[in-house]
Amino acid sequence: MDSKKVLLLLANGFEAYEASVFTDVLGWNRLEGDGSIEVVTCGIHKELKCTWNFTVTPEILLAEVNANMFDALAIPGGFESAGFYADAFSEDFLAAIREFDQAGKIIASICVGALPVGKSGVLTGRQGTTYHLNNGYRQNQLARFGVDLVRKPIVCDRNIITSSSPATALNVAFMLLEKLTSPENCQKVKYLMGFGPKKDADE
Repeated sequence: MDSKKVLLLLANGFEAYEASVFTDVLGWNRLEGDGSIEVVTCGIHKELKCTWNFTVTPEILLAEVNANMFDALAIPGGFESAGFYADAFSEDFLAAIREFDQAGKIIASICVGALPVGKSGVLTGRQGTTYHLNNGYRQNQLARFGVDLVRKPIVCDRNIITSSSPATALNVAFMLLEKLTSPENCQKVKYLMGFGPKKDADE
């Protein structure tokens, strides 16, 4: 079994829930699934404050990252009022997204985590979505980046996953798990976490 690594890229002002779905789903896989995936938290700063005001210390800084070290990139969204876009729209953040896409790595974003993906240029002419409420303001912003906006909860265009709200977060994490392992392994983890029917999970 090949070991895999996911870079969880956190902007200052990220939503803790949207980050936690990746750490929890992939953490459950590490203990109860095929055990193949390690999650590494990363940010531009040595300390990050999430939207709701607690502080997180990322394991590595973005300056230390090479896309070839990882199999996928995960990007939770955040709030403008908490400073999310100062990091998420920075050139270092956008350059990392471009590097992962050029290397053909999976990029999984939740809610407005799609906006730096769009701004980076990797979704130009491709399908995507982002936060859909507030009169579609964020979706219109994504479209202005040249993205073919699809008004669905989750949109997957080749290697890039985007989604429309925090409500989609768990499904995005499970989709990433399935892409990195297998449908059978993903179903097993879903079942053991209480999110899916038993089916063949114990076989």
